[in-house]
Amino acid sequence: MTPKSFLLTDEVHRYLLDHTDPIDAVQRDLIDETAALGGISSMQIAPEQGAFMTMLTRLMSVTSAIEIGTFTGYSALAIARGLPPGGTLLCCDVSPEWTDIAKRYWDRAGVSDRIELRLGPALETLQSLPQDPAYDLAFVDADKTGYPAYVQELYPRLRTNGLVILDNVLRGGQVIPGHETNDEDRSMQGLNHALAVDQRFDTVLLPLADGLTFLRKR
Repeated sequence: MTPKSFLLTDEVHRYLLDHTDPIDAVQRDLIDETAALGGISSMQIAPEQGAFMTMLTRLMSVTSAIEIGTFTGYSALAIARGLPPGGTLLCCDVSPEWTDIAKRYWDRAGVSDRIELRLGPALETLQSLPQDPAYDLAFVDADKTGYPAYVQELYPRLRTNGLVILDNVLRGGQVIPGHETNDEDRSMQGLNHALAVDQRFDTVLLPLADGLTFLRKR
């Protein structure tokens, strides 16, 4: 597997995976089927990121989670496996093709009963939800220029001490001033600056995978 982090060599990444809980047959098959899609498969999260998200979900005793951007379902599988009996995950995506793959693997993993999938623009789905603090955890891995609006809509729907995780916030290093190549890089650069001083959250940006920002609601 190619490392998602531009900070890791292939050799270090292999070592990292060899010293983390191993992926199972369901995860392996999902990785392989997603890889067969071609270049778009780079949207799948890294295995070590999935293991971390499962552990974090358990550590936080998450009972209600939401995901913006599901793709073929690896991150949702990771979160759902960390939920207790009766826990729920709402997945928002626009692609029936990709999420049909996800649903097959959720079934195989025995977590389908914990996951609700809503197809349609994620911002519209978010805006349709009651503005009640209903969620412990939110994971955002969708269109990068949409991140500011997603954070804004998630805030009132997140419980105090709830966590928002934003993926791909380093953009392969292209958020560094002078290294931007497109609107997604520039949008993420601006968001990173804004969140660093946003008094609604405690903010930590970590170099895991392609960069993860953790926002704890104060």
